Amino acid sequence: MQEQYRTVAREGVHETEVNRSRFICALAPAATEQEAQDFVARIRKEHPTATHNCFAYVVGADASVQKAGDDGEPGGTAGVPMLQMLMRRDIRYAVAVVTRYYGGVKLGAGGLIRAYGGAVGEALDALGTVTRQRFRLATVVVDHQRAGRLENDLRATGRAVREVRYGEAVTIEIGLPEADVEMFGAWLADVSAGTARLELGGEAYGDV
Repeated sequence: MQEQYRTVAREGVHETEVNRSRFICALAPAATEQEAQDFVARIRKEHPTATHNCFAYVVGADASVQKAGDDGEPGGTAGVPMLQMLMRRDIRYAVAVVTRYYGGVKLGAGGLIRAYGGAVGEALDALGTVTRQRFRLATVVVDHQRAGRLENDLRATGRAVREVRYGEAVTIEIGLPEADVEMFGAWLADVSAGTARLELGGEAYGDV
């Protein structure tokens, strides 16, 4: 698995104009290919009179799913440069749709490639990106007496506390970088006088 990846900070729209043609880039995070396809369908519905609605998306921290579509533009002049821009910026789990309203001036193949790729690049700059780091999910089980202090210690040392549940014991879910697991176990034993229990779970990604 990739240690980290970058994605779009939020859903949004950025518009540019090239030789009187409007290029409206809609960007969004997409956790699955289905989410990406649903977003493309939604944008197409919002712009039914547009000349073209071209798309590109990358899903998977290792970019295992990559798709692009030209929607009637000459082959390779729209979706592919959009996809290349996402890949060049190391963007994952994201979808871009560039809606074009033709302004009467033909751009030629080179002009289209620059316009579609550029629209995605400008939208990424405008909306911003976030980096997500791979974490090992872990659960700390501790008695009520020590829970409050331990939770404060976890937050003070910059641990990603995901959830706290109260039952017979207190369960604190955290995210740990893989390299920190062994060191964290020793720290936990020390601060809880050996009373806290650490249970390791699967892996997930979280904001850095």
